[in-house]
Amino acid sequence: MSKIRLLSWNVNGIRAVYKKGFVEWLKTESPDILCVQETKAQPEQLTDDLLNVDGYTSYFSSAEKKGYSGTATYTKLKPKKFKNGIGIEKFDSEGRFAITDFGNFILFNIYFPNGKARKERLEYKMDFYDAFLKHCKKLLKQGKKIVICGDVNTAHKEIDLSRPKENSKTSGFLPEEREWIDKFLSEGFLDTFRMFNTKPENYTWWDMITRARERNVGWRIDYFFISKNLKKNLKSAFIMPEIMGSDHCPVGIELEV
Repeated sequence: MSKIRLLSWNVNGIRAVYKKGFVEWLKTESPDILCVQETKAQPEQLTDDLLNVDGYTSYFSSAEKKGYSGTATYTKLKPKKFKNGIGIEKFDSEGRFAITDFGNFILFNIYFPNGKARKERLEYKMDFYDAFLKHCKKLLKQGKKIVICGDVNTAHKEIDLSRPKENSKTSGFLPEEREWIDKFLSEGFLDTFRMFNTKPENYTWWDMITRARERNVGWRIDYFFISKNLKKNLKSAFIMPEIMGSDHCPVGIELEV
């Protein structure tokens, strides 16, 4: 068994973060796997040094709509299979899934929808949540080991955001969104960060307009979840608030596989 380090980061535009030293950061940090969300780019719009980082193979999943959504996984380990969806066109067309199957575990890198824009998007988000859980339940029945990371766009509990009362009617902290996380965990998943840290004021996203990061007025909406059959393999889980370059910061875990 060897210990592997996985990181996940909503970069809020891969071309923007590239200009802020993303490739150099990745080489220095050197995780075994890095999952990025909200790439906002098609591979053909990217430079070769972003597509082909030394020591990594990259797998991109892009939205049909240019400059929107998108996920990418950089990995030192060779997956047996890569898929960019779960077989449902209305979700797969937005580039929200980069799925790598390593044999001993399946890694879902996901940019979950944001429900803030309008009622239809909240409905889309809840439908996405339900379809994804259904997909996971099927895999669990087959005895698969699952790692899920990304921007879930929902803070689970009051401890997970600075101002829970003021945001109780805002998408991202609505009762139905929070209940979905409850349901998801009850089906056999673990919120890795909370297994190691139960303290408040641990956030992964801060509003840029109000310069909320300077005051640490934030939300914990980026997660690593694992299926319970990987519990004994989990060695650590952490947030990296010191890493700048996006309105989100990276999160990570160490697994023995």
